[in-house]
Amino acid sequence: MPTIRAAHPITRKPWVRGTPAVAVALLVSAVLTGQTQPPQSSGPTPGAVIESESRITPPPAAYAFANGQTLSYDVEWRLLTAGTATLRLDASGDEERVTASGDSTGVFSVLYPVHDRFDARFDPRTFCSTRITKHTEEGFRRLDTSIRFDYARRQSVLQEKNLKTGASKQDENEIPGCVTDVVSGILYLGSRPLQVGQAYTFPLNNGGKTSDVRARVEGREEIKTPAGAFHTLRVQPEAASGAVRSKGRIWIWYSDDASHIPVQMRARLWWGTLTLRLTRVEKK
Repeated sequence: MPTIRAAHPITRKPWVRGTPAVAVALLVSAVLTGQTQPPQSSGPTPGAVIESESRITPPPAAYAFANGQTLSYDVEWRLLTAGTATLRLDASGDEERVTASGDSTGVFSVLYPVHDRFDARFDPRTFCSTRITKHTEEGFRRLDTSIRFDYARRQSVLQEKNLKTGASKQDENEIPGCVTDVVSGILYLGSRPLQVGQAYTFPLNNGGKTSDVRARVEGREEIKTPAGAFHTLRVQPEAASGAVRSKGRIWIWYSDDASHIPVQMRARLWWGTLTLRLTRVEKK
């Protein structure tokens, strides 16, 4: 993915355990791993292409990864800036490395401090995730989590340590021959053709049971962000399978060009709506 340029101009706490308001990856994973459930869809658009089989499709031969590019976002809740988030891609040996961060700011950082870090790796030839590590600081919670995808054994291997209590846990769950993770999944979806009316289904694992994610391209929309105005494709991912614990909806607006960068993300949850807006694109 080349560097993106803007298209032609054109009284509850906002925090829920497992869904920090400023963690871009966890905001998306809230839906993709089955933590929220969208209302029933009205059905596919006539003539739409629907990928009913859940699979990870390798990137096209000519696909270019946006290595060295950092995307920065402001996180809004009720028209207030609640935090910041970043998403970056780099080459790392024979793998691609995705790093993401989320931090609360201002009064929100006093009410409920959040400082989350994510480091995910995937095979650029297949888009199969190989591992992801997470450092989570949310309120009084302090966790270090690692998930390794053992395709030879068809298992995800989770190791987690509670930095407050010292307690540790380990868990293994069955996975298919290729999965994506909650961070790389944002980029994987952007690698698809994203034609209006199409839907894509793919397996995502966050250390527990694998969820099948179905993402529908709903339409085109012009989006204005602090980084500029963009022509975008609005995509709604939803958990096609997996345990459901609450209700909500999520959308991702990808730039309507070959790069398909996530320009805006929005999660509408039972306690309110979070919106991530692109503020800056850096290449270095």
